Amino acid sequence: MKIFIFPPTSLILSDLVERFGHDPLAMMKVVRERVTGPSLDSPPINVTPNDVKDGLKYVAVEVPSGVRGRLALMAPLVEKADAAIMVKNADYTFGCVGCARTNEYLRYFVKRRRIPYIELEYPYTEEEAKEFVISIKNFLSNLENKNG
Repeated sequence: MKIFIFPPTSLILSDLVERFGHDPLAMMKVVRERVTGPSLDSPPINVTPNDVKDGLKYVAVEVPSGVRGRLALMAPLVEKADAAIMVKNADYTFGCVGCARTNEYLRYFVKRRRIPYIELEYPYTEEEAKEFVISIKNFLSNLENKNG
């Protein structure tokens, strides 16, 4: 199954999803496509003027262009997702979370799509980290049981 991860740049979440046999929908893959494609800009540009226009599919023109551009890259990941894992109050080293408005929209899109999702608090202790991983494992296992 395709699992949207939030923060979308979290290598830890991406790795966990892969280890449990699913496909993480992560920002790194979107950026990789942009910097390895034949139309490579110099320097590589993650968000282009066309992305800002494409973002109008998701939000109104009054929304700041930075938010629209980020959503043009990340909202399609939510559209492809079969489920989502979202971490709240993550430490900045866990994965860049971009801007607050983009984050609100992404969470809203996940909930609006009515796909299965789990929202977890970022763990700060070893015990919380163990529970965090167990919760993700159980969530992903339950997805397999419902669809398998």
